[in-house]
Amino acid sequence: MPKRTDLKKIMIIGSGPIVIGQAAEFDYAGTQACLSLKEEGYEVILVNSNPATIMTDTSVADKVYMEPLTLEYVARILRKERPDAIVPGIGGQTGLNLAMQLEQKGVLKECQVELLGTDSDSIRRAEDREQFKELCQSIGEPVIPSQITYNLEEAKAAAAAIGYPVVLRPAFTLGGTGGGFADDEAQLVELGMQAFKLSPIHQVLIEKSVKGYKEIEFEVMRDASDRAITICGMENIDPVGVHTGDSAVVAPIMTLSDHDMKMLNDSAIKIIRTLKIQGGCNVQFALNPKTSEYFLIEINPRVSRSSALASKASGYPIARVTAKVAVGMNLDEIAVANTTAAFEPSLDYVVAKLPRFPFDKFSTAANTLGTQMKATGEVMGIGSTLEECLLKSVRSLEIGAQHLWLPKFQNMTKAELTEYLRQFRDDGLFAVAQLLRLGASVDEVAALTMITPYFLETIRGIVDMEQTLCAHKGDGETLKQAKQMGFCDPYIARLWGVREEDVYAQRVQLGLYPAYKMVDTSHTGAYIPYFYSTYAPGAKSEARRSDKKKVVVLGAGPIRIGQGVEFDYSTVHAVQTIRRAGYEAIIINNNPETVSTDYTTADKLYFEPLTPEDVMNILHEEQADQVIASLGGQTAINLAQPLMTRGVQIIGTDCAAIERAENRDCFEKLLLELNIPQPMGAAVTNLDDGLKAAHTVGYPVLVRPSFVLGGRAMEIVADDEMLRHYLQNAVRTGEGKPVLVDKYISGREVEVDAICDGRDVFVPGIMELVERTGVHSGDSISVYPPFSISDKVKGTILTYAKKLGLGIGIVGLYNIQFIVDKSDHVYIIEVNPRSSRTVPFLSKATGYQLADIATNVILGTSLKEQGIFDLYPPEKERCYVKAPVFSFAKLHGLDAYLSPEMKSTGEAIGYDKKLSRAMYKALQASGMNVQNYGTVFVTLADEDKPEGLPLVRRFYEMGFNIEATAGTAAYLKSFGIRTRVRGKISDGSHEILDSIRSGYVSYIINTRSIHSSVHAQDGAAIRRCAVENGVTVFTSLDTVRVLLDVLEETTLAVSTIHAE
Repeated sequence: MPKRTDLKKIMIIGSGPIVIGQAAEFDYAGTQACLSLKEEGYEVILVNSNPATIMTDTSVADKVYMEPLTLEYVARILRKERPDAIVPGIGGQTGLNLAMQLEQKGVLKECQVELLGTDSDSIRRAEDREQFKELCQSIGEPVIPSQITYNLEEAKAAAAAIGYPVVLRPAFTLGGTGGGFADDEAQLVELGMQAFKLSPIHQVLIEKSVKGYKEIEFEVMRDASDRAITICGMENIDPVGVHTGDSAVVAPIMTLSDHDMKMLNDSAIKIIRTLKIQGGCNVQFALNPKTSEYFLIEINPRVSRSSALASKASGYPIARVTAKVAVGMNLDEIAVANTTAAFEPSLDYVVAKLPRFPFDKFSTAANTLGTQMKATGEVMGIGSTLEECLLKSVRSLEIGAQHLWLPKFQNMTKAELTEYLRQFRDDGLFAVAQLLRLGASVDEVAALTMITPYFLETIRGIVDMEQTLCAHKGDGETLKQAKQMGFCDPYIARLWGVREEDVYAQRVQLGLYPAYKMVDTSHTGAYIPYFYSTYAPGAKSEARRSDKKKVVVLGAGPIRIGQGVEFDYSTVHAVQTIRRAGYEAIIINNNPETVSTDYTTADKLYFEPLTPEDVMNILHEEQADQVIASLGGQTAINLAQPLMTRGVQIIGTDCAAIERAENRDCFEKLLLELNIPQPMGAAVTNLDDGLKAAHTVGYPVLVRPSFVLGGRAMEIVADDEMLRHYLQNAVRTGEGKPVLVDKYISGREVEVDAICDGRDVFVPGIMELVERTGVHSGDSISVYPPFSISDKVKGTILTYAKKLGLGIGIVGLYNIQFIVDKSDHVYIIEVNPRSSRTVPFLSKATGYQLADIATNVILGTSLKEQGIFDLYPPEKERCYVKAPVFSFAKLHGLDAYLSPEMKSTGEAIGYDKKLSRAMYKALQASGMNVQNYGTVFVTLADEDKPEGLPLVRRFYEMGFNIEATAGTAAYLKSFGIRTRVRGKISDGSHEILDSIRSGYVSYIINTRSIHSSVHAQDGAAIRRCAVENGVTVFTSLDTVRVLLDVLEETTLAVSTIHAE
């Protein structure tokens, strides 16, 4: 059926801020859907509260509302815009849940707004566990034995009836949140309390555990005419028991018999036809590896995380097609490449997805895996063989591994590795490789890990090739075989005991370069500028060279804490600007979740690891020599020097400038020349020098490794003992790995993003952080325009920003962080000579597209030539607030105490004419439960009590009840605040934890003394309990202050009739 002409205006609900379980894949899907509908002539209204994404650019939709994704706000936007319809399945679980709420509350009916695509009954039957089970049974599809329960007693009875082990799955939660395996009743009770709380309808499925079965996924598509196709089949390397988002995944499916493959594919098509799904859909199966017994695990009646992977793996634009199907178009009416969307992709290559975990940053969080997702991002490798694509994925992870080898396993015995692998782990494949190196058989490892032997044979082949390389050092034929298997030059050099350059020279001598094959799954002869490298025998390059001048943009790799989707935003803008300027834009990246890896974004996409070797191979293929390294975060900046050493021209900020900004000695020298103050400190490489530096500047000191991202391993320490502990444990100090020891200055933190063209500087806005120094800027609430600093301070900041841009030699974007002390003295914390995570927020708040302006500067167009003559434009009248979003509930063992080490996974925006209202919206958008009643539990360090007192009094006067530990309670009572005393956990009391679990505590204020041990047990237990029970914790009094401003502004007061 042709597209509908009765619809004019369509709303898309986005997925909101990035959290573990819902990341950049929905930015990609949402961007595709918006552009797809605009392409068909519809007016598109977008609602999404995430400022970091391309999706919320004003060019993507006709109107963009960056308002909180709650029923109240979305209903208000619906009433204001009066769209004809909503597409519910694009914004992940968040968007789907909101669309369903609007329908259930009667808002859609009242406003006469239609749900497009899959109807609400079908969505309910797919999402509600009980209805899904009934549906499957009615069509003869097997589901895992299970029972729906609504409280803990029912859960216990169900588990007893089904038989342990069981898995708990809360309904309507994201990324498996709150779920897990229980081997006995004690574990069931522990998991169940959290699971019932997290399910919005207090429904938890108790299910027979099929841990160890194979997990198979199909991405399928259906239109309204009942045409259904399979886009991609995917196989998890890890067995059932590891969340699919945390599992290594390969496509196409490799280890199923033709019978099993057809059986599961037919089942997937049958289920989407029965549900009358319209658009893309993900179906997950558990298959018994020894028989053909299978169960349907679940179906996502929407674009999912796997859809992004399937899109990039197959080149089939699932979200774009889904949007067109939603407006009535049939698959054979939708153009894709040289054919229509009705074609079934056929892969003549292999892809492997590996998840990116945050455990390198959070050593205290348990690195075990289960049904609750923990990965923050993912990478994908494409190759001719499984070995080739798997080793590419490993190189892409940026965890310090160039191969399936990690130093942590180097000295472990066979017994230790066996014990380590008894649980699913984030680095399990590396441990498996080491176990095979130590002589374990494939059968032994298969029995231990439940990984299909075929995949273990692949790893065994890689291990065997290592031994072959060691036995044939310098041999050209062996080198060729290793390259065909996917080995990288640095690892071959390590095994041969030579330099990487020597291996490269030998390759050049042998003419051993990769060919670049096209990702073409329609096989119609269309030219699709989407390429992967392979050393496969006889492979020929399919990339066409043009005569245009080429500019290569280095992407940002996988999403992780400290480097999120904000950097993809900058790289996509750069590519668009380069194309507009008449150059050929080439992007290199390896993240399947992002807009930058959509092959329609740039003129050419190379889906490759971001390493010097892989980038140099592409530059050789393209005969390109101009590379932009300043927009892809630290990933790209770290490549600048190795590429320059190999003769590549880095355009924009060059390596000498990067060195001046990032090398401590060079930077200090420059600051002295420019007469700009910074906190006293030193770079040290051993314990004695560290102690000496701390004594010179005086405690407290801020310690951190040089060249870091997201404040990794950053801490404030107060004495020699803490410093010793830090230098010995938190970082490996050694020559060449300096640690910075700086005087810690308490003050307001201010941040700017600026652009320098070598002659002039442009600072579009100054951002002031709510939390004082000591909390990482990425975890702070950020406000534009600044709310408390004087014009004099602004003047100083702008003067320093200009001096630094010109003094360092920046060409393009840079970011500076300042401290403003009580006397209005301004100090420099650091300069990042690259795009930063605040660029999208500031671009959207000020209306200046920073990444576009900076790219034009890099290409040689000055600021003045772009019409920018002022250093600092007039500040906006409206207030814009960026609030951090955390995923503490997903990472068991991670402390929610805010510190100089970044912990947030995403951000949300709020804006209004009044600061308190903008703040209110930002806090709501970040997922904080902003309540104006209840109980506040307070436990303050002695030095914080005088500052905390007036804040607690404000809560008290608003009618909140106050609870506190003995010391804090005595202090508060002495000032007339009625306080309930709760016993300390360390004294054996459970009163605090019982209060938190009871549900009446709205907020917890918990500060600790700078002299307390880093993990004071009581505080950590309180914060963990709060996270598990969804109670908001504040560890900074500055955040409490802004919350109180919001509550006082938004709460109606009560008083007697004659009160003043």
